[in-house]
Amino acid sequence: MNSAMSNTYKIALCQMMVANGKEQNMVRAAELVGEAARGGARVVCLPEIWNSPYDGKGFSAYAEPMDGPSAKLLADLARTHGIFLIGGSIPESGETETDENGKARIYNTSLVYNPSGALIAKHRKAHLFDVDIEKGIRFKESDFLSAGAGTTVFDTDFGKMGLAICFDVRFPEMFKEMSDAGAHLVFLPASFNMTTGPAHWDTLMKSRALDNQIYLAACSPARDLSAAYTSWGHSCVATPWGEYCAAADARENIVYAQIDIDYLIKIRKELPIGN
Repeated sequence: MNSAMSNTYKIALCQMMVANGKEQNMVRAAELVGEAARGGARVVCLPEIWNSPYDGKGFSAYAEPMDGPSAKLLADLARTHGIFLIGGSIPESGETETDENGKARIYNTSLVYNPSGALIAKHRKAHLFDVDIEKGIRFKESDFLSAGAGTTVFDTDFGKMGLAICFDVRFPEMFKEMSDAGAHLVFLPASFNMTTGPAHWDTLMKSRALDNQIYLAACSPARDLSAAYTSWGHSCVATPWGEYCAAADARENIVYAQIDIDYLIKIRKELPIGN
């Protein structure tokens, strides 16, 4: 890490309750991001699919191009509050990109903006959530979404950071690539459900942080029991030691955490595993 950079800084995860209306979600996202910035966060993250219900059949109705209203809002919020903003994720229409049936592709996409409001990173969810769990959830994202590819690492005033989305967390090689590329913190907008959440959320978040001796910040939507897809919630920040330094329950909330680079360096020095 560059000596001119701060060795500690504050981040915030906006565990937002997602409504059925895009405009309502945009208003609430702006409120939470503003509150997080006023709370001292220099880097703020929204949850996975924050502008739309997590409903595969509805993604096409909510999908936007890269210059759509949700992206413009994110840029404005980053610039207005002077923060780095990880824009959770939104359904992104691929515009001229079509699938084998000639339909426009839709991606689950996260956009990152710097304090000037410039787009500095874009990650399309690389691993789609296609599961059929006996006595649990059945969901097939590939029926509605196209997969992205590759890992995403970007530069900030605080050093390099990584970005992944939800199901990506189950693929440890992806996180090793980001760590090897210099990321000390990875953001994970994620919406686990009521089957996989209680079973695997804590284990995966702590494991990816511990595996790579990084901070991992996972931001979920708040839990809505009336929704077609019920999110687990429990946004959290896991440390390089594999424990939480901040965590929420299932309710709408803002989770704040202090990222300490000196602590990360200490852990890597005491327990060298190849970083």
